[in-house]
Amino acid sequence: MADVFYPMQWIADKVTYDLLEIQAGTGLADSLNFIIYDILKIFTLLCVMIFLIAYMRSYITPERSRRILGGKKGPQYNVGASLVGTVTPFCSCSSVPIFIGFIEAGVPLGVTFSFLITSPLVNEAAIAVLWATLGFKATALYVISGVLIGVIGGYAIGFFKLEKYVEGFVYNVHSLPFEEAKMNSRQRLDYAFDEVKSIVGKVWIYVVIGVSIGGLFHGFAPEGILAEYAGKDNLLAVPIAVLIGVPLYSNVMGLIPVVESLIGKGLPIGTSLAFLMSVTAVSLPEMIILKKVLKNELIAVFVGIVTIAVIFTGYMFNIVL
Repeated sequence: MADVFYPMQWIADKVTYDLLEIQAGTGLADSLNFIIYDILKIFTLLCVMIFLIAYMRSYITPERSRRILGGKKGPQYNVGASLVGTVTPFCSCSSVPIFIGFIEAGVPLGVTFSFLITSPLVNEAAIAVLWATLGFKATALYVISGVLIGVIGGYAIGFFKLEKYVEGFVYNVHSLPFEEAKMNSRQRLDYAFDEVKSIVGKVWIYVVIGVSIGGLFHGFAPEGILAEYAGKDNLLAVPIAVLIGVPLYSNVMGLIPVVESLIGKGLPIGTSLAFLMSVTAVSLPEMIILKKVLKNELIAVFVGIVTIAVIFTGYMFNIVL
């Protein structure tokens, strides 16, 4: 991985030390070098990952997902829904129509929640930024954990038969039949390129801001500043980080580079990833929108299950990493 990104490090070094002639080893040099390198690295992986997963997603539309999962029960279908959620991410504004569409198509409640949990947790943009900042191992564990949280959370909701906490009108909605458009290879490529432009166009400012904040912390914060208060020896560090993240709404693309710098200063990887997961999986705007179709009891169960799962995952990360 380091060899792949060598040209970006070369550019960062040239700009920092040769073009701007900033003294190596100073806080300013370390910060600027970090910012240039991370921005180049993140945007390269961001474009590649978005393109590849968007091309895959052109074969797995919401309508096809509904047909595949409709009326299917059992843990294997929770796994399937969670895997589908990894390549069909949705934003908060689309969570309600997707939820209604799945219920209308006969997808069991628990299977629907497996999709809804994993979809925001694991997406191509987050994967790209995580890979660029924390490496393949941490990214792989994040993705696997995100899928497992979706499977376990959805299965638990299905097991306890919580359908009565879905607003009654959801089961009476009947939308018009939807006919999917067929795509040829050229259209799929165009779709993937459009997704790259669309997603990068939305998140680039958050990435730049996040990398800049992280760069300042990287260059000027004392080493090990967080280890004393949020290190592995502090058993409460993970739940505190998750409880802070649950009500917080932030763009994760900008948050990941900041967390990268915090890890460099002593924050354990598990605590950091648990914080990221809590911000992504149970964001406040999503809960407000889902309130239109779910009763408070089910929202509380959903938030509780995901929060506990993320805390457990944080501890596991700290042990494994």
